[in-house]
Order: sequence, then structure tokens, then C-alpha cells
Amino acid sequence: MLLSLFEWLEASALGVFMKDLPATFAIVEAVHLMGLALLGGTVLAQDLRLLNVILRDVPSNVVTEQGHRWFKVGLWILLLTGVPMLAGVATKCYHNPFYWTKMIALLVGVLFVFTLKQPLLRGDHSLLKPVTLKSMAVASMSVWFLVAASGRWIGFSG
Repeated sequence: MLLSLFEWLEASALGVFMKDLPATFAIVEAVHLMGLALLGGTVLAQDLRLLNVILRDVPSNVVTEQGHRWFKVGLWILLLTGVPMLAGVATKCYHNPFYWTKMIALLVGVLFVFTLKQPLLRGDHSLLKPVTLKSMAVASMSVWFLVAASGRWIGFSG
């Protein structure tokens, strides 16, 4: 059933458009990578601040609040470019375990950010134990690294 959806997506006008014009795929992929850089940069800035590695002179709640705004922009860019990229190679992705690893890690990452990390960090960070902040940062960097690394391996394994 899921394979049928992927076959339909690849045969759709969007899939054909992405597949038949290699320059289009390359442009969309370049924008996708810029979104990844934005998202990854905000994750690193926020999490390295929580670990007290960078921006020590800026309150951590300021870094996480500002970073989260740009994180959402990066996430939207990734989602809006990821669908057309998938459409061009949907059946190939369906059979690729790294694609599924990325999708599961992406889901875990989004749920982590919006249900745990942001609600916890929305308040005064001085009320939280340092180990809580550091654990949040390590977990965050780990899941987003998995998203990026498995996404990169999609291209290597095809």
C-alpha cells in the first residue's frame, strides 16, 4: 500500500517534472541543503550554548528563543524542498533503508523539539539543573546529526 503511494508520487506531474529536468532537481537540492545548514546551525548554536561552549556572555534562554525562530524557518525549507526531491526518486527512496532512517529520525527530532525541548526551555533556564540542560543539548545534537547523516547516505547508497 505504501509502495503504491510512492509509485503514484513519482508518476505525478511533480515527480515527472523533478525527474525530467536534472537542473531542477539540483536547484531544489541546493535550497534543501541551505535549509539544512540553517536548521543545523541553529541546533548547534542553541545546544552548544546549553553546554556552555559558545556565547557564554549571552543568556541561554535568549539564544534558544532566537534560535528556535530560525530553526522553524530551516525546518519549513527542508519540508518544502524535501517533498519535490522525494517525488523525483520516490520508488528508489522507498527501497532505501537510509531514507527510512532519516524519516524516523526527522519525526523523532521534530517531536523532541516541539514536545520536550522547547516547552522545557521556554522558561527561566536558571531554574533548571545544569545536567538537564546538558542532556537536552546532547540528545538534540544526536538526533539532528542522525537526520543529516542518514540523509547524506541516501545519496551514497543509491
